[in-house]
Amino acid sequence: MKTEELIKVMSNPEFYPHNPSSVEVIQTHISVIFLADELVYKVKKPVNFGFLDFSTLEKRKFFCEREIELNRRLSPDIYLKVEPIKIGGSIVEYAVVMKRLPTHMSLKNLIKRGQLSRKDVERAVELIADFHKRAETSREIKEFGKVQNFRKNTDENFEQTRKFIGITINEEDYRFIKEKTERFYERYASLLDERAERGWVKDCHGDLHSEHIVITPEKIWVFDCIEFNDRFRYIDVACDIAFLLMDMEFLNEKEMSSFAFKTYKRLMEDEELERVIPFFKSYRAYVRGKVNSLMLDDPNIDESEKERLKSTAQSYFALARRYLEELS
Repeated sequence: MKTEELIKVMSNPEFYPHNPSSVEVIQTHISVIFLADELVYKVKKPVNFGFLDFSTLEKRKFFCEREIELNRRLSPDIYLKVEPIKIGGSIVEYAVVMKRLPTHMSLKNLIKRGQLSRKDVERAVELIADFHKRAETSREIKEFGKVQNFRKNTDENFEQTRKFIGITINEEDYRFIKEKTERFYERYASLLDERAERGWVKDCHGDLHSEHIVITPEKIWVFDCIEFNDRFRYIDVACDIAFLLMDMEFLNEKEMSSFAFKTYKRLMEDEELERVIPFFKSYRAYVRGKVNSLMLDDPNIDESEKERLKSTAQSYFALARRYLEELS
């Protein structure tokens, strides 16, 4: 079944057994999310970007199951099950079924309303630091954090964004970021490799930005980790926290980002953090620029939304450059 047909079917409240009052649809570059009152149904799009492959129903089922398993590490109470989506008695898709979180309390929305407190940030960073301390590592995982392997991520980013030169990134910025990335590897290869050997590379979250953290007075949820490609999770913990720090700065919360950085550094006792964070923040900003750019090719997204995505991508790419300008 085509994505647009599935969206039409699953947008109808009568489709769901719990009879929601309404259904809201949200799209990302890889998923369609149906907000059906207290439940969320998340369906993977049949796409293959190279770094992820959801091209068959069997693969989408596998990664739905993987998503449940991995996200229960941080939010076991909201990831409920994988639900087969049946139409006319046949399974046409699979969905991750979750409890709906109060996303108006996401870290991003708290920032937008000017309601994010230092206590909120401290609680969130404490949760993340504890997760990083407990996260699994192994000889295989450590290898992913070494330069010869990690650079596959940046090489892939540059290859996949080449087509967007002149659209979401200008050629001069593209070349600058690419050259400075290479220079960083030349200068700090031994440091990154040593950090991997010492156990800083772990099975992390991989997509730790402000929309994936919900903060209430009673509880904090961190959700929606990377399930589709292990090498995006098998990273230096500094690369994981860098995503959140970058995203807070993108939302003009530099002071809170600085406080989060200092809190995380203290909790992790990582004296090398300052040397690697600008590079990892640049990498994370570039990833967000790429993700927003890729959505421009999605026929299910309307033109007004694509204009917004284009502008957002341009801003992320510009931020990626500014971080690298900080490096000597």
